[in-house]
Amino acid sequence: MAGEMVRAHLRIYGRVQGVFFRANMRSVAERLGVKGWVRNVPDGSVEAVLEGPRERVEEVIRWAHRGPPLARVDRVEVEWEEYRGEFDDFTIRY
Repeated sequence: MAGEMVRAHLRIYGRVQGVFFRANMRSVAERLGVKGWVRNVPDGSVEAVLEGPRERVEEVIRWAHRGPPLARVDRVEVEWEEYRGEFDDFTIRY
């Protein structure tokens, strides 16, 4: 049986735009079977919504604390929300 299904809303702060953060997060999420989206925010942060089994969502969150090689992550805010199952895949939003 799959683990508990969860939804997490993330805001990632630091040098996280222009460093392939979104593309790398999509790759990590797709590899783990996590659904949702990621986008740049005008204030320079990155926002993401993740849905999937708790252990896999938590793995993406752990990755977000490091980010890709060129990123410098200062802070990650995680808000747990009610699981909705509304996504078919993981996309980059513009």
